[in-house]
Amino acid sequence: MANNYATRTDICLRCPRGCAIETIQGPEGEILKISGNQCKLGIEYVTQEISDPRRILPTSVRVTNGTRPLVPVWTPEPIPKRLLMELAEASREIVVEAPVHVGDVVLDNWKNLGIRLVADGEVPHN
Repeated sequence: MANNYATRTDICLRCPRGCAIETIQGPEGEILKISGNQCKLGIEYVTQEISDPRRILPTSVRVTNGTRPLVPVWTPEPIPKRLLMELAEASREIVVEAPVHVGDVVLDNWKNLGIRLVADGEVPHN
């Protein structure tokens, strides 16, 4: 890491190619060079990954009075990676009443951040 420059390699997930994209960052974390991408999606991906990494959270929540004890849920929009574990932990406290249908919002605007958990499965009433 001579001259306070950092090099990192990310595998782009934006298309099936899976390019290994190398970035060189300056002392303040600024991106100085991006290489290895085969399309502009790679540049967008690695820039986002460095500045504000985001992920989809798939998890499950408990269901009462249903034919199954759990229903799968997910965040339909990527959320800041730094919040994943906190939201996963919070989802353990959520309990919904059957019936549950695909698309039902089980958590809306978590912590006033606009983050939603949406049902991705069906659980009929007992």
